[in-house]
Parts: sequence; structure tokens; C-alpha cells
Amino acid sequence: MEVSIGGFLILLLLILARMPISFAMGLVGFFGFLYLNDGNWIASLSMASRRVIDTAQDYGLSVIPLFILMGNLVTRAGLSQELYKASYAFLGHLRGGLSMATVVACGGFSAICGSSLATAATMAKVSMPPMRRYGYSDSLAAASIAAGGTLGILIPPSVILVIYAIMTEQSIRELFAAGFLPGLLGVLLYLGAVAWTVWRKPEAGPPGDRLGWPQRWQSLAGVWGTLILFGVVMGGIYGGVFTPTEAAGIGAAGAFIIALSRRSLSWKSAWEVLSETAMTTSSLFAVVIGALIFSSFITRAGLPDQLLGLISGHDISPMTVILMILAIYIVLGCVFESLSMLLLTVPIFYPVVESLGFDLVWFGIVVVVVTEISLITPPVGLNVFVLSGVLKDVKTGDIFRGVTPFWVADIVRLSLITLIPAISLILPQWLYR
Repeated sequence: MEVSIGGFLILLLLILARMPISFAMGLVGFFGFLYLNDGNWIASLSMASRRVIDTAQDYGLSVIPLFILMGNLVTRAGLSQELYKASYAFLGHLRGGLSMATVVACGGFSAICGSSLATAATMAKVSMPPMRRYGYSDSLAAASIAAGGTLGILIPPSVILVIYAIMTEQSIRELFAAGFLPGLLGVLLYLGAVAWTVWRKPEAGPPGDRLGWPQRWQSLAGVWGTLILFGVVMGGIYGGVFTPTEAAGIGAAGAFIIALSRRSLSWKSAWEVLSETAMTTSSLFAVVIGALIFSSFITRAGLPDQLLGLISGHDISPMTVILMILAIYIVLGCVFESLSMLLLTVPIFYPVVESLGFDLVWFGIVVVVVTEISLITPPVGLNVFVLSGVLKDVKTGDIFRGVTPFWVADIVRLSLITLIPAISLILPQWLYR
């Protein structure tokens, strides 16, 4: 236990010293493993090289660059604008309707993008100008974008669910199925958060123009590409027609065709899309490799077994253990970036959760929902800081104040998913078990 705690303290110091999380985890894991093996360099080098080789050759991980490419092509094709127009056509006339339309558009865009940061940055450019034109408060407008963007890591296809699946050896398609209803629940609760905000302060979200039914149906024509792409990719996975990797390839090809049909790709932009995909994939793989090396050190140190022994020795109920883990995640979310937090903690917690008899697919959804909360939690809240960079005239403090109702909605969703596992498990059980 002492060695594990010492390793964590060193890791925190390296992170505070602004060392990249991938290198920090890799270094601590390598030298920690070396220490536990009495300075046997061959054993430590063999472990590290094996992690690198296994990750590079893991067929399951090929889904990551393909889904990232699909999201980048969809962003380049400008589908976010059509999604917002369609959402506005049905919701814009309500009080707070433009914020509601933003949340719905974020949910739809995240279904084909898979990245919270990309969703927030893209939707900020699309939805912020009309909200300002109708006199929305900056806090509500920016908060609805920041909160809606968090849906990108839960609504499938989700890169973070793929990484969780690889780390815990779970089925990617089961996790994708499990994330659908909680993601939809998140959209509904966020709409409730907007309604509550404008009920308390009506001037924060004035209603927009009411469109007739012909205009509403016409607006749906602009989202055909999104609907077809999502239907083919996720329908193929859920129906067992093809594997997640095959679905990612089909999705990337479909997004490429859509981008070509909209004439949004040139040789220069295509190169930019491919370069951005390569850089994002490389950074993710580096973090995954670092996390796996650190996980080998933690496992060799026996921390999961020691935690399980501690729990057994004190006769703590399994649900109490889950609540303690969630409390740790919420606290860590105040100071850690979401992906780093997941990679650091999952290797420690998932063996304990599995030994207590909980479903790891359910636990994965719970972990991702907690991770979503960290994206809008001060002082780190990455989505908030992304918006601060895009909306330079909006104060970070205003955004954090605006996201409070959405944060409460996330706590409600987390409680429901934790106490009612069927919300997450009903689809995978119906489809695959």
C-alpha cells in the first residue's frame, strides 16, 4: 500500500510540474515496477515494451482513429449548423428554446462526433450568435453549450467508452448500447435545467420566432446525412451486422462522402483533417500506453487486492463502496482532466467493483457520467475553458455560474443510473445477452 501511495504522490508532483500525463504515468509505472522487482531492469523493460507492442497491435484500438476521422469530417461538412436549425425549428419559440435547441443539437452532433471538446467548440460557433441576437444571458447561453458538449463522451460512438472497454476487456458494442439511454436521459434533464433557469429568470432566455409546420419539416431535410450516418453505424453495431471497427470504417467513409457531396473538402482541408486525426490519435495512444504501464505497477504492487481486503475486513456493503468511489471521482474531477482521471483510476477500481459482483458495463457508464460532470466542474472544467477560448468576451466565472443547474441535473442522472442499473443494462441485455 505504501509503495502505491508513494507512486501516486510522485505522479501528482510530475503532473503539477506540467509534465504530460502520458509521460508522467509511464515514468512512474516503469520505475515503480523496477523498484518492486528489486532493480531488475530486464523485467521492467520487458513489461514496458510489451505494453507498447500490444497497444500498437491491438485490433480493437483501430476503432479510435476511424471514429476520430469520422468526427473531423462531419465537423468539416458543417452538419452542426443543420442540426441546430432543425432543433431551433421545433424548440426555438419556447422560453429558453434556443438553449434547448443547443442541447438537442449537441446531443445529435455528439452521436457522430464522439468528442466533448469538439462538440462544445463547434456548437459555440453555431449557436452562440443567434442566442445573443435574441438577448440571451451569456451565462445561460455558454452554459448550455458547455453542458451539451459533455454528451459527446457518452452518446455512442464514444472514444472514451472504447478506451474503457480496452482497459477492462469489455465488449465495445455492449458499452455503446448501454450508453444510449443514459445519454438520452442526459438530454432530457438538461432541457429541464434550461426550463428551471428561465422559470427563475425569464429575461435570461427570451423565446425566438415560431416557425410553421412546413418550415419545421423542411428543416429536417438538412439533417438527413446525420440520421443516415448514425443509423448505419450504430444500427449495424446494435444489429450485429458488423463489428465496431468495421462500423467505424464505414462511418469514416460515409462522412467522407457527405463532406464531398457538400463540397466542403479541398486538398488543403483534407490534409488538415488527416493531420488533426493523426495528432489526436497519437496523443490518445500515448496516454493509453502510459496508463497501461502505470496499471502494471499498481497491479504488481497489489493495490486492488489490498483495497478489496480492506473492504472485506470492515464489512462494508457493496453499494457503500460504489458511493465512496463516486465521491472520490467527484473530488478528483475538480482538479483532474477527465481522460486522465479515468485512466488513473479505472485500473484500481474495476477489479474491486468486479469482485463485488457488479456489472462492469454498468460501471463503465457510471464512470463516464462522473467524468462528464468533471468537464463542467470548477476549477478545471475543460469544456468551460474551451468555450472561454472560443468566446473570448465571456468570463469564465459567468460560465461556471451558468452550469450549476446542469451540474445538478448530472448529479440526478448519476443517482438514477447508480441506483437503477437497468437504465444502462436493458439495451445490452435485450440485444446481446
